[in-house]
Amino acid sequence: MPSSTTTETPPQQEDGHSLSHGLKQRHLSMIALGGVIGAGLFVGSGAGIAAAGPSIVIAYTLSGLLVMLVMRMLGEMSAAYPSSGSFSAHAERAIGPWAGFAAGWSFWILLCTAVGLEGIGAAHIVSGWVPGTPEWLWVALFMVVFCGTNLAAVKNFGEFEFWFAALKVGAISLFLILGVLAITGVLPGTDAPGTANLNHFLPHGGNGLIIGLLASVFAYGGLETVTIAAAESENPVKGVASAVRTAMWRIALFYIGSMAVVVTLVPWHSQDVVTNGPYVATLDHLGIPGAGGVMKVVVLAALLSAMNANIYGSSRIAFSLVERGQGPKALAKLSGGVPRIAVLTSCVLGFVCVLLSYWRPDDVFKWLLNMIGAVILVVWIFIAVSQLLLRRRIEREAPEKLVVRMWAFPWLTWVALAGMATIFALMAREADTRVQLYSTGGMTLVLAAAGYLWQRVRARR
Repeated sequence: MPSSTTTETPPQQEDGHSLSHGLKQRHLSMIALGGVIGAGLFVGSGAGIAAAGPSIVIAYTLSGLLVMLVMRMLGEMSAAYPSSGSFSAHAERAIGPWAGFAAGWSFWILLCTAVGLEGIGAAHIVSGWVPGTPEWLWVALFMVVFCGTNLAAVKNFGEFEFWFAALKVGAISLFLILGVLAITGVLPGTDAPGTANLNHFLPHGGNGLIIGLLASVFAYGGLETVTIAAAESENPVKGVASAVRTAMWRIALFYIGSMAVVVTLVPWHSQDVVTNGPYVATLDHLGIPGAGGVMKVVVLAALLSAMNANIYGSSRIAFSLVERGQGPKALAKLSGGVPRIAVLTSCVLGFVCVLLSYWRPDDVFKWLLNMIGAVILVVWIFIAVSQLLLRRRIEREAPEKLVVRMWAFPWLTWVALAGMATIFALMAREADTRVQLYSTGGMTLVLAAAGYLWQRVRARR
């Protein structure tokens, strides 16, 4: 039976402390805004463009529509039941403890691994500026800085993310302005390209579009952080509602808009799009002095921002799981309103992933990457199923909590589930993504079984 005792408010500890509410509304607003502009957009979109060509705009539009639906569903539940466990707590409340266990710990593994991957990406950029320095040393430095930031107080995390987000939003906004000026022929020294780069809209046919679609789906990962952070803000309900209601235009502008600018200005088959990234390649193509180098700084900021956010998110997910009796109690120990042992554990696991990328790149590290490959889709399915079950319950028991409502319920929720099933089917078609699908599926089943056994053991006590 679904649990009815999920902790949704900051839990009290033996020392009388609880998770702090140190995030201000300006922090949450900028986290919501900047969280849309993730490292996947700057770094991973080049491979999608190479596969899909100009049709990458269609791929990002389709996946963007799906993400909008997921965020609306998650926003509805998070506004009704603010929790640092976010979708994991909602899954427990709607489906049962085993579902919260599987969703939460799979996402925790994803975030900890992502901390290491983003550290490697950031170190690669910096070591290029400082030749001869080992990348692992830069990763260690970044890890120490952001681990210290997250250990100190949640407001430190908020301040870092505020300025990181401001830099990303400012940079991509300027990129879009310059791109539109170049497309219309208004930018000095450039000629309007017209549709010259759009003639081969589907250069690799339907398979290329599918690869681009899969790449775009995973570029949207990380949007869930704002619902985790909202639980530690001054006004969780207001923060979640504001973030969700503005998600549509943010996704349309930053993701779909920038992809349209890139493929209009730069030939999709340009090698620079993959090697340097689409944003650097576009600015270099326009011949704007130093712009490409500046964009590399922005990419670095995006990677560091993602590191910071993932350390925060992983520690809060772990804290929430343990508070709900689904993990080792030490991870829920609070000091100064911060789950410091959970923060340290997440950082250590992240750095272990970095070491594995050097020590065992072809077996253990590759297996780990495959295992987390489709976790975000698994999480989205838990969100959709939870919303289907919880909506009727909220309407019946506490309709005043429906501050945010899913559009056209339940039809669009079913449409979202059908979209996720379609993506799983497409993953099964491609050799690389098929391995990820099976590996993630195996991990999810193991965690679901472990959660069910844990649930049965607790029920007998």
